[in-house]
Amino acid sequence: MTELLYMRDSYLRESDAIVAAVQDTAVALDGTVFYPGSGGQPADTGWLRWPGGESRVTGMRRDGETVWHALDGPTPPPGTQVRGVLDWDRRYAIMRHHSALHVLVGAVYRLFNARVTGGAIYPDRARMDFSLEDLSKERVAAIEQETNRVLAEDRRILVRFVSREEFEHSDLMRLARDLVPRDVEWIRVVEIEAKNSSAGPGAVDRPAREGRSGHHAQSSTVTKSSTASGMGDATGDV
Repeated sequence: MTELLYMRDSYLRESDAIVAAVQDTAVALDGTVFYPGSGGQPADTGWLRWPGGESRVTGMRRDGETVWHALDGPTPPPGTQVRGVLDWDRRYAIMRHHSALHVLVGAVYRLFNARVTGGAIYPDRARMDFSLEDLSKERVAAIEQETNRVLAEDRRILVRFVSREEFEHSDLMRLARDLVPRDVEWIRVVEIEAKNSSAGPGAVDRPAREGRSGHHAQSSTVTKSSTASGMGDATGDV
């Protein structure tokens, strides 16, 4: 089992870990700051460093409760203590786009009661799809105006965990379909100054600390907590 350190602190840039297992050119760690990717958000990249060695982390994958780190370079043997270091510039750019999408989702929901049907986040851009019958120039202008209004207010971004029961009896869901696996017990919720709450598939999203929508416009997430484990983890919003 890999402890998902990013779930509690999305600003954690590096941490020590022990290599728990090796599989070809990939290693599993007992804890990681690397988000493995989910819900349209890509996996983190960075480096693993240890005395006398270093490898580039080029990809990630989840296997149950274990997170595997694909390496381009030497593979440290099981039991090695390593230092995981994120490519922070890339992660932070993704975080900003992720938070900006949360504001966009809130704007579209308020204006047109439309829910999310898909999306993708990249370091230099992001895309979100909605259940809108049409997207006229007038609607685009209204969405742009409302989104920029919220960003200009520089509202705080807060993160909290709610139980599955509380989530299902709330108005937090912004997805057109319930994509949360039935075994997920805790939902990570991102709130924009308590006026725009939404839950959705992962973000590097993702912090257990505050940010600002205008400054760091990174991750909401629908996922199990680090103690319950699950899917769709996010690294957090900024």
